[in-house]
Amino acid sequence: QVQLTESGGGLVQAGDSLRLSCAASGRTFSTSAMGWFRQAPGKEREFVAGIRWTVGIIYYADSVKGRFTISRDNAKNTVDLRMNSLKPEDTAVYYCALTARYYSSSYDYTRPGPYTNWGQGTQVTVSS
Repeated sequence: QVQLTESGGGLVQAGDSLRLSCAASGRTFSTSAMGWFRQAPGKEREFVAGIRWTVGIIYYADSVKGRFTISRDNAKNTVDLRMNSLKPEDTAVYYCALTARYYSSSYDYTRPGPYTNWGQGTQVTVSS
């Protein structure tokens, strides 16, 4: 089993920055990717950023490109999401996700499908 523990989040003003962190523990040897998704009230969960665990290939949603940065620490099994220039529309519950499967070219790591484990979510609220 894999457990994901998130930290960070909170209430900030537009233009501010925040950093989210996610630590993975347990059976992580087959991890092929970790990522962040978010869900705003009344909306579907959407992809934010993802990173291939071994090769470090990174994916971003268009809405966060240039503002958010995802990074990983393989030794610590952690993934961070640095969020700059936050906007009110970034307000959502942010979820860390992990793919406890070996890499497959058939996986689309920008979609929820390949991710097998999810964190409990952390609230990010950006006031205008």
